[in-house]
Amino acid sequence: MNADRIIAAARGWIGTPYQHQASCKGAGCDCLGLIRGVWRELYGSEPETPPPYAMDWAETGGAETMRDAARRHLQAIAVDAAGPGDVLLFRLLRRGPARHAGILSGKDTLIHAYSGFAVREEPLGQWRRRIAFAFRFPASGASAS
Repeated sequence: MNADRIIAAARGWIGTPYQHQASCKGAGCDCLGLIRGVWRELYGSEPETPPPYAMDWAETGGAETMRDAARRHLQAIAVDAAGPGDVLLFRLLRRGPARHAGILSGKDTLIHAYSGFAVREEPLGQWRRRIAFAFRFPASGASAS
């Protein structure tokens, strides 16, 4: 998938208010909702609908739920190979599972939704040290698995 097209789709979500479990451009989304919405713009329908989840869902269970879902539909890549248009997953706690996601919009910039903030594009900055996994959108809407 073309990185410019992915980034343009993600930038179209900038300003969408944060809303846990939502994925509606302009109305509300969380970090996963942003990735889901970009997927829909690129490919049409989503390959799967996530079950309801609490804000601390990954930390309470300890499983790499977000990573596992990403592996089913995106192409896993080395973190140091990630570039514009790729999806990054982040650990919020050093030993916890990944539970935040964003899309690289440049070498050092990220588009993401974060609790308390609307979707925004900002420097990767402090998020860089929290990167746990990197993924690439597939060439077509077919799952990468």
